[in-house]
Amino acid sequence: MIGEPIHILAKPGEVAGKVVVAGDPARIDYIARMLEEARLISSNRGLNTYTGRYKDTLITVSCHGIGGPSTAIVFEELTMLGAKTIIRLGTAGSLIEDLNPGDIVIPNIACYYKGAGTLSAYMPGLAPPAAPSYEVLEMLVNEARKSLKKFTVSPVVSSDAFYAEDEEFISRWVKVGAVAVEMECATIFALGYLRRVKTGAILIVTDNLVNKSRVREKEKINEWVQQAAKIVFESLRKIET
Repeated sequence: MIGEPIHILAKPGEVAGKVVVAGDPARIDYIARMLEEARLISSNRGLNTYTGRYKDTLITVSCHGIGGPSTAIVFEELTMLGAKTIIRLGTAGSLIEDLNPGDIVIPNIACYYKGAGTLSAYMPGLAPPAAPSYEVLEMLVNEARKSLKKFTVSPVVSSDAFYAEDEEFISRWVKVGAVAVEMECATIFALGYLRRVKTGAILIVTDNLVNKSRVREKEKINEWVQQAAKIVFESLRKIET
């Protein structure tokens, strides 16, 4: 890979080896406040990026924007700047009745449409592996068991079209085992294998696309984000880079 970052305007050494990413810059601002001595190292294009310390571990949190293309740019530039482990802390829409707002999904694979989207630009004609690193998945599950009464480890689908989730979409993906839809995990997981970076994700359900329930209250979502962020931070403490 040639070049240097042109979107995340940070200097070498400012990005930690362990990184948390999310799509919403406001969510990044919020979880950055959970770190000690968090310092904003870039806000170019709204891709807010901070580095601080969680207990004994240096961690960077960064906004990846919406969808595969934006996520791929941020992933590549974070790795240029030294990231070795990247975990997405995101939201998702449930495709099944049993998952409702506030529930947690830890993806063990991310499905996607073969031959379309960002990944086809990287590996034309191929369907690269879109699964998290086992070490990261195991650590997230172990930490979730300590603090959550309920969570789900299951496949999700990464879709490029936010408003395309009709009944046919739901039915097709549920048939192959997906329980929730989001937009970035497949890109993160596949690029992890391509760039030899450890990856994982934890997702908060904010919508149920079957029964149409949803939560938009910022305070409630922040409560769930704080809980999920602690799981991610504790996991990163234990992962070797």
